[in-house]
Amino acid sequence: MSDLTLYHNDACSKCRATAALLAERGLQPTMVEYLHTPPDAATLRDLLGKLAIPARDLLRKSEPEYSELGLDDPALSDEAAIAAMVECPRLIERPILVRGDRAVICRPPERALELIGSP
Repeated sequence: MSDLTLYHNDACSKCRATAALLAERGLQPTMVEYLHTPPDAATLRDLLGKLAIPARDLLRKSEPEYSELGLDDPALSDEAAIAAMVECPRLIERPILVRGDRAVICRPPERALELIGSP
């Protein structure tokens, strides 16, 4: 069992590139296709803690739902952002690589090196 978990979307080029970077180093993370197995609110709170970012920073601003749901409101609370991501997982930025009590958003994919070390 791997100590790495990759939250990904197979249709995303950054997700595929991150998975390839890990594979090149002989690492096989537990793969979570978050659109098929969406994280619940508790999991998102845990991920945000590991990422050390506010919920707003995990939102994909390019998704239509971001504007439609008014998520650009500066007064948006973390709980409201989390609720929106639970309701519409497409809003979750990706890929997210988790190792232990740390995580990174792998944009660019080389950010994975922050958790796995350099080549």
